[in-house]
Amino acid sequence: MDAVNVSDLKDQIESLLARVEAGEVVEIARDGQAVARVTRIEPDPVRKPIDVDALRRLAASLPFDPSNAADIVRRMRDDARY
Repeated sequence: MDAVNVSDLKDQIESLLARVEAGEVVEIARDGQAVARVTRIEPDPVRKPIDVDALRRLAASLPFDPSNAADIVRRMRDDARY
């Protein structure tokens, strides 16, 4: 891991960022003391697209409950009281 002084940072920023993009870790120092560490940000993992047909099959396989959310919460609260 390489350390760069704050005073040198402005002149070297392009080359330092290239090194960080290549996977190197760079520390930023002030008066010889490390104050920050710059690392590459890993890209977000690629998300798989939703399989709409599978989602519809799953929804169709679930039992139908005509109750609305308020009724369900009310029943849950009533059951918890006694």
